[in-house]
Amino acid sequence: MSVAEPRRIVLFRHAKADWPQVNDHDRPLAERGRKDAAVAGRKLADSGIPLDLALCSTAVRTRETWKLAVHELPHRPKTVYEERIYEASPGELIALLNETPDDVHDVIVIGHNPGVHALTDILTDSADSEARERMVRRGFPASAFAVLTFEGSWKALEPAVATLTDYWAPDE
Repeated sequence: MSVAEPRRIVLFRHAKADWPQVNDHDRPLAERGRKDAAVAGRKLADSGIPLDLALCSTAVRTRETWKLAVHELPHRPKTVYEERIYEASPGELIALLNETPDDVHDVIVIGHNPGVHALTDILTDSADSEARERMVRRGFPASAFAVLTFEGSWKALEPAVATLTDYWAPDE
């Protein structure tokens, strides 16, 4: 694959979590979160993006979200559970994506807010699009995902090099 071919990043916020008396990292999904994660997985499948790699936070709610979503996909990408995603800043997420091998074309990051929303804003140009309008209107609620494209190597990923091509959020 040539590094000149557009690459895709899917930034996926974990589904709605419950609030039991456990530390934040160990919070499980709420019932609504379990339903929304599966719906998000079907929407990802409908997108037709052949994901090569999933980078998932080690938090319980992100792992549960991914387990339910990936079940809906036509093929399961290689999944790496990455503790650096939990509470990561946009800069830390970019640094993590910069480590992606160039033979990987399409990556999904299953993470947390405010990081995934801020990363979407930082990576994408400010051009108006239907997807951006929907994201501005809805924010980045639980189970939402954004699809970004960019050209070049993963090492060249930096602010304002990507285009927001799709956005989805569950009905609330």
